[in-house]
Amino acid sequence: MSISIASALHLSDNEAASLIQGRSIGAISKAYIYPGQNFGLCSPDDELDPKKVSIRAWAKCSACQPISRSDSLGALSRLVAIPIKELQELFQEKQYVFLIYLRVYSLVEPVEGSVSAKGQFVKLLTSLSINEYTPVFNDRIFARRKQQLENLESPLHPELEELHNIVSQLVFVEPTAKRLSEEISLFLGWKTFISSKAKNSDSTWIENISDLGKRSKESDQGKTNYQAGTDFENIVRTSLQFLGFTIDYSHKGGAGGLDLFCSKPYPLVGECKSGKKIPNDTAVQLLNLGTLRLKDEVQFRRATKLIIGPGELTEQLKDAARVHSMTIINPETLEKLVKLQNNHYGSVDLFKLKDYLKPGQSNDEVEKYIDKVLREISVRSLLVQLTKKYLEDTSSDSIGVETLMGLYFSATPPLPLQPKEMHEILIELSSPLIGHLGRSKGLDWQTDRFYFLRDLIVD
Repeated sequence: MSISIASALHLSDNEAASLIQGRSIGAISKAYIYPGQNFGLCSPDDELDPKKVSIRAWAKCSACQPISRSDSLGALSRLVAIPIKELQELFQEKQYVFLIYLRVYSLVEPVEGSVSAKGQFVKLLTSLSINEYTPVFNDRIFARRKQQLENLESPLHPELEELHNIVSQLVFVEPTAKRLSEEISLFLGWKTFISSKAKNSDSTWIENISDLGKRSKESDQGKTNYQAGTDFENIVRTSLQFLGFTIDYSHKGGAGGLDLFCSKPYPLVGECKSGKKIPNDTAVQLLNLGTLRLKDEVQFRRATKLIIGPGELTEQLKDAARVHSMTIINPETLEKLVKLQNNHYGSVDLFKLKDYLKPGQSNDEVEKYIDKVLREISVRSLLVQLTKKYLEDTSSDSIGVETLMGLYFSATPPLPLQPKEMHEILIELSSPLIGHLGRSKGLDWQTDRFYFLRDLIVD
């Protein structure tokens, strides 16, 4: 549906960011704003020139109420992202101001508007028509946040909110800070899910794993064989580290060197072979170099032994890998594992993965593990969506295991579940570190009740 915007609300950088990121749903206005009014959101950082503004989001006024200096300024300050000192200065000028409740919608791209003058509210010379936008909150979460603001309730997790403020300032200089910021936002209920675009914004390297392993004339242009091989070794190390392994960088490969050694969560030694196929002597090479470099035959025997390279294997290499308990996978399989971890961070359990690293070529076995994890995630996503839909359709506050069990089996589930199994998964989904559902504890597992908090999206 197209929305017409004829004016914009001018806010401080912090206020605008707070609304767009979901940290707040309120703002302070010196004048009364009629509920139902739509307007763009802009801040000093969005100004292109004195007669133009860039609008990153738009908002609808849900309610407007007067606030006096007798109200709790401390709680108000935290809820609208305005320092107490500024609120005190504002009340020195006026006996009361207006607290506006804003339903905020983020835009795919900022839109530019022309204005004739500046002020808290600025009129656009030409109305803007906006077609693509996304609500920061769904209806249920917005209603809960609105109630919190109406009652001037203090934040439930002030220390975590402070951590989020600090992390948010690092997102442009530290790529990992973006993911942490997103995860904290999800836990606090400021967002309902992380979009694939947001999750993958700093992970384009993943698409190169397979290409660097297979190699081609185009990708090798300007590189020596040594450099091409080193590039593949480096991206394999990055991949294993991303999956959760601890890399021992004293083993960096090169001529006569062991390509990979991971010390945690269990010892793993490996060789990386880029090109058309894996050489026949790779298994013997890993056996000799692994034993020599680790200087501990028992540790080497117990370690997981991994060869990563492209192409069909010769019978000689297959036999050697089986005899010495070496797992062989191709770069495409490694890339699939890393994509799974990237799309659903923490979903790869390295101890469970170890059971699928069979002697010989194990691409099919590892893909079985990937499929198993995706089915388990799909089960959890379905339970979250069924809970959400049931509460929306019935206007109920929560749902019990028995009712959810009936809905689950009516929805063509990815896996069959027993009631006790479902309850265990619901407990997992409602744990503080997961937080897709909430739980009202009953007398026993059969009387526990669950409610929706945030979506679980399966990519």
